[in-house]
Amino acid sequence: MGRPKGFEPDVVVAQAMETFWTKGYADTSPADLAEATGVAKGSLYHSFGSKRELFAKALDLYSRAGAELTEEFLWRPGTAKERFHAYFVLLVDMDLDGPVRRGCLAQNTVGELGGRDEEATRAVHRMEERMIELFAARIEQGQRDGDVDLDVDARAQALLLQTTLAGLRVMAKTFDRPALYRIIDTALAAL
Repeated sequence: MGRPKGFEPDVVVAQAMETFWTKGYADTSPADLAEATGVAKGSLYHSFGSKRELFAKALDLYSRAGAELTEEFLWRPGTAKERFHAYFVLLVDMDLDGPVRRGCLAQNTVGELGGRDEEATRAVHRMEERMIELFAARIEQGQRDGDVDLDVDARAQALLLQTTLAGLRVMAKTFDRPALYRIIDTALAAL
C-alpha cells in the first residue's frame, strides 16, 4: 500500500492556478509551482502529470469558479442591466484592487497560447461559450421580466457583453477605474 498524499489535490490545483494566473504559463517554472503549492516537484508531477496537465486542471478550476460566480451574481434580485453592471464592476474592481493587475486567466491564456495550443484554445473557448450562455439566459429573463426590450437579440447581445468583458479584463492591466466604468456603462446602454 502506497503512502497517503500529504496534500489536498484541490488546494494544490487552486494554488497552481493562482501562480499560472499571475506569471503566465511559460513563465511559471516547476520551482514556482513547488514553492506556491508547498509540494515537491517530483510529488507534483507524480500526482498531476506534467506542468501542462496541471495547467489544464487549473484552467478547469478557473472555468468552474467563474461560471459559479457569474450565475450567482447575475441571478440576484434586480434588472438585467443592474445585475450585469454590478457583475462587470465587481470583476474590474477585483482586477484593480489585487496586489498585481493580472486580468483574466482565460484572456491571458488566449494571448499567450491561443492559436498555438489547441487544447488551451478549446478550453478557453468552452469558458467563453459558457459565459455567453449565462449572459443570454439572463437577458432572456430580463425580457420575460419586462426590463429588456423584446427586440434585443439575446445571443448577439451576450456575445457583445462577453467581448466587452474580455476586453475590460485585458484593459484593467493598464487603464484606470473611471475609464473602465465608462466602458461598462456604454456597453450596457443597449440593455
